[in-house]
Amino acid sequence: MLDKPEDIHALFHGAPQTTEFKKLRKRLVRNTREAIEQYGMIEPGGKWLVCLSGGKDSYTLLAVLHELQWRGLLPVELLACNLDQGQPGFPATVLPEFLEKMGVPHRIEYSDTYSIVMDKIPEGRTFCALCSRLRRGNLYRIAREENCTAVVLGHHRDDILETFFMNLFHGGRLATMPPKLVNEEGDLFLYRPLAHVSEADCEKFSRAMNYPIIPCDLCGSQDGLQRQQVKQILDGWEANTPGRRQIMFRALMNARPSHLLDPKLFDFAGLTREI
Repeated sequence: MLDKPEDIHALFHGAPQTTEFKKLRKRLVRNTREAIEQYGMIEPGGKWLVCLSGGKDSYTLLAVLHELQWRGLLPVELLACNLDQGQPGFPATVLPEFLEKMGVPHRIEYSDTYSIVMDKIPEGRTFCALCSRLRRGNLYRIAREENCTAVVLGHHRDDILETFFMNLFHGGRLATMPPKLVNEEGDLFLYRPLAHVSEADCEKFSRAMNYPIIPCDLCGSQDGLQRQQVKQILDGWEANTPGRRQIMFRALMNARPSHLLDPKLFDFAGLTREI
């Protein structure tokens, strides 16, 4: 990869010149490009609404997608979008100033979903499920208004694994976040291009680039979540057996319906013996 100022996008200006960082950057680009190609995310004339929360994952998503576009490897239009949901203490000027400085096309939208969540959720309960649904509805609306073909989220490999185990432990089903799906109305794709990227790499990248991170716990509803409990379990497994997360992730890509128990996926009743 070229590193002259005129050969890189503004999002990468000031990037560390260490060998370690260059390897990290290449790995992020390679893994993201692999997911985009493997799950068929590119379509002619595509326009992506890239959702930016201000966390490490969304900054990584934004930078890597612009890297791919800059290299001519992602022939779609990109529009960054931040939805200010009215959480107390949200630094509303951080993202607009950052995006303006980087020359990134963007839209900033204000929608006070925080007040709705506070009104509907009893004290002591977590807000995340309702907050997420309200956020997703607004993002779909914005995507339609901007004539986008897809809403693009920054969920990474570890998010996908955590969701799988949450469904396994608490939902009684084998399911997780798919890298690509169509919304219920059938008019928009939802993509997760960081599906093959580890959370650790997002953390290293955003920290090395010194992006202005906005904390994700402004609503005060993060402690004690089931997701945090699952994350702690996965962290323990990874500490005892390094590489365990990647092995489990590969398993999600290697499902064998005939070796599970769902008769809707495999015709067990129709199995016959060769006589």
